[in-house]
Amino acid sequence: MTQRIHKAIAASGLASLRNAERMIREGRVAVNGEDAVIGQRIDPVQDRVEVDGVVLPVAPGLSYYLLNKPRDVVSTAADTHGRKTVVDLVAAPSRVWPVGRLDADSEGLIILTNDGTLTHRLTHPRFDVEKTYTVLVLADVAPEDVARLTAGVELDDGLAVARSARLVDQRPGKTLVEVVMMEGRNREVRRMFATLGYDVERLVRTAIGGLRDQQLRPGTARLLTIEEVRGLYEVAGAAWQDDDPTPTNGQT
Repeated sequence: MTQRIHKAIAASGLASLRNAERMIREGRVAVNGEDAVIGQRIDPVQDRVEVDGVVLPVAPGLSYYLLNKPRDVVSTAADTHGRKTVVDLVAAPSRVWPVGRLDADSEGLIILTNDGTLTHRLTHPRFDVEKTYTVLVLADVAPEDVARLTAGVELDDGLAVARSARLVDQRPGKTLVEVVMMEGRNREVRRMFATLGYDVERLVRTAIGGLRDQQLRPGTARLLTIEEVRGLYEVAGAAWQDDDPTPTNGQT
């Protein structure tokens, strides 16, 4: 079913009807790469709407949640072993799936959504979306080993390279390291430290792109704002890709 463009923008929560019309007049809105016009009708499911060059999700029924995953919860939509999953912790009215994954023994921020395009952009390596982790090691990590994380650590499935790594705090027998990664290979950060001779005691994801929330308690979730969703699209690359798949199950 088609809808007038200014009503679709207002329904997304980005702006009022009046402000949506103003954005269109100012040339800030595009539909499928072409400047939008007042009164234009769009298909919210099929058409791509951009405001100020950034995607604006307007399809009805899209949901976006941020969860602070606790330890011993698995990052899947269902578990054959009966373990608690991240989906169990989100009171979503419709089906959602986790974007990427955190190991059961890892903690921190994970997004759940039913937006297949955003899922693909946040998880595919070619979009270079940063994920930030705080790593606790019960040992004195040498500065040169922190530097090796960014130089590259050879794992059994290839070289793993951190975008950045820095010592956050160090006391006798205890070290906190912040690591920023672009990939999301299985237990990649833990394996990097293990290769350097350190066992990770605790690993917490603290940011996805620029998205952070230090107030979100473990085990709780909240809806993302439309500004946060657009921010994720922005860091994941706003340009349209004709070959973008739209997963229906959250897998890439």
